[in-house]
Amino acid sequence: MSLPVLLRIAVGPHAVPLRDALAVAAAAEAAGVAAIRIADTAAAGPALDPTIVAAYLAGVHGDIGYIPELPITGNAPYNAARRILAIDRATGGRAGVALLPGPGWAEYARVLTRLWASFPRAALIGDQERGIVADDARITPIDHDGEYYRVAGPLDGPSSAQGRPLLVADLGEVDASTLAEAADLVVVHAGAVPGSVPGLDRPGVAVFGRVTAPADPDWLLDWAAGHRLAGLELAPPGGTDAVLTVLRDLVPSLVATGPQRHDSLRAAVGAPA
Repeated sequence: MSLPVLLRIAVGPHAVPLRDALAVAAAAEAAGVAAIRIADTAAAGPALDPTIVAAYLAGVHGDIGYIPELPITGNAPYNAARRILAIDRATGGRAGVALLPGPGWAEYARVLTRLWASFPRAALIGDQERGIVADDARITPIDHDGEYYRVAGPLDGPSSAQGRPLLVADLGEVDASTLAEAADLVVVHAGAVPGSVPGLDRPGVAVFGRVTAPADPDWLLDWAAGHRLAGLELAPPGGTDAVLTVLRDLVPSLVATGPQRHDSLRAAVGAPA
């Protein structure tokens, strides 16, 4: 048995320094990690902006996915949709976003997913002879007017090669039924039992279990199977050395396939296109 694995790290002076992040990305890619989730905060201090770190790492190591964490407070949804889609486009469909909890989370998620669909790839024609860049009849504003946000749209660039960027969320402050409606991948902390959480067993939602401390790989695989987990998110505490140790000693026993190039992040984590 093998499982897709996410690696969650914080990049900053008190976590994984930026100078070491490239080495971590290279090791994760070589070990067969599906994606690196880049935390918005570090346990011991501030972290660098996850979207900037994701763009920087993806420019060097593009065969692995990137999932920057994004607080919905202070990030206008239109701007956020463009930033994440730009990373997704640059990586050929290997990007996602982990939306952090906050007021209006469900509405924010709906706005993102609708914006990502507002300019379908099929609308991009690029006919030089006729002078047609895109079929504007297929590009539609979302005209959202909600409790927290008012967004007209559409986006100014085509949708993702993987349909839309992967939308990730943690089970906790956002309830399971809300997550099931919007998220593609839900992360459940090790203390929870995914099978007992209503709403997360529908097709189309992948449930991953987060593990913070190193553990025996056989135990982890049995634990994942017993709780019907689709994959694991490893979040080792500590800095570069601790992260590299997990990538060297634990991940190869979980993925069992070594480095591989998936067509998209969705394919790498087993989420529907």
